[in-house]
Amino acid sequence: MKVLIIGSGGREYSIGLALKRDENVSKIYFAPGNGATDELGDNIDISDFSELANFVETHSVDLTIVGPEAPLVDGIVDYFRERNLTIFGPTAAAAQLEGSKIFMKNFLARHNVPTAKYVETDSLDDAVSFIATLDTPIVVKADGLCGGKGVIIAESHDEAKVAAADMLAGSSFGDAGSSIVVEEFLDGYELSVFAICDGKDFVVLPAAQDHKRLLNDDQGPNTGGMGAYAPTPLVDDDIYTKLDERVIKPTLKGMEEEGNPFTGVLFIGVMVVDGEPIILEYNVRFGDPECEALMPLLKSPSSELFYKAAKADLKNAKIEFYDKYAVGVVMASKDYPYKSSPPAEIIIDNIYHEDLEASSHISYAGVSRDEDGKLYAVGGRVLVCVGIGDSIAEARDRAYMLVGQVHFVGKQCRTDIAYQALGGVKV
Repeated sequence: MKVLIIGSGGREYSIGLALKRDENVSKIYFAPGNGATDELGDNIDISDFSELANFVETHSVDLTIVGPEAPLVDGIVDYFRERNLTIFGPTAAAAQLEGSKIFMKNFLARHNVPTAKYVETDSLDDAVSFIATLDTPIVVKADGLCGGKGVIIAESHDEAKVAAADMLAGSSFGDAGSSIVVEEFLDGYELSVFAICDGKDFVVLPAAQDHKRLLNDDQGPNTGGMGAYAPTPLVDDDIYTKLDERVIKPTLKGMEEEGNPFTGVLFIGVMVVDGEPIILEYNVRFGDPECEALMPLLKSPSSELFYKAAKADLKNAKIEFYDKYAVGVVMASKDYPYKSSPPAEIIIDNIYHEDLEASSHISYAGVSRDEDGKLYAVGGRVLVCVGIGDSIAEARDRAYMLVGQVHFVGKQCRTDIAYQALGGVKV
């Protein structure tokens, strides 16, 4: 099988790494990939949907996997399907679950999926009136895609009003904030749950937790994610059952009834409040860095999971996961997330520890390669050090041992990834 992966981050590298271990896969392409994905396959510098489809046809690619949300919202799946090409991901209409927070919230309400009390509006007066009815903190969200950064958690009513005004005026997130969602803040613990869907059937992956804040103890600004671990012990069979029955099944049924069957990754942002899962948001692709922690846990051939979902045949797939844990620690550049940092050469020490070599790896993201083959940190989130173990503590220790082997000027990372499951312990 030949596979094309759309995207350039650690998420796409991790999917490629899983496919590289798959005996069914003979060739991997990345469009555009990054400076390290050429270790797994071939990078191709093509972004136009028509040219990508031509490449798939010319090179007899059997499956295309779309990593990021933007091409999904822009309709790459629709285009490929019109040309009878097999592609994993939702159509543009189904991708509205991420592309428009207003669509998503109204969909949840229509189909009785539990979510926070909210109002969607393009009127500042309406937003201010609703804000006055809420206790603080208050959540203000831009409607459109903002690269995971279009959410403000306001600590006061005045701060919420300013956030709403800035979004609606276009000064915060441009056109993405021309309409907004204001909602109540839910107090509980947050989970990332991923369901691989084929329109009717689904497979739920082990629940993960990520760490959005830049600094230890969940301090500092929000980021794209500073680390993740899976599975989390904060999810029991009761919560999984409630998610299946109250969330995933009605969502797939509702999308089908509305003429937009959902295929691909349904990323469910969950807040558990007093044992009850409440939906914060949907995304339509893997989270990053959750993907880096989940792919190593997949025991079944990864091509089977993605291909059978794309072919609406998950009912005939036998998907298994290792009874292990994975922890991913993001190593970021010096000035992340405030501004771009100067390129910095990445030096990785030789690994002589057998357990570390066998049970850890790096998923590369914001990197480039020069003419001499040297890797440089050029992005905000540079790479993810992933450890696998029989316990969360063992996986965490291996991830941080690997962190100690990686060097570049200005590197930064949190030292408390997976603290929720380990009683607040830091490395």
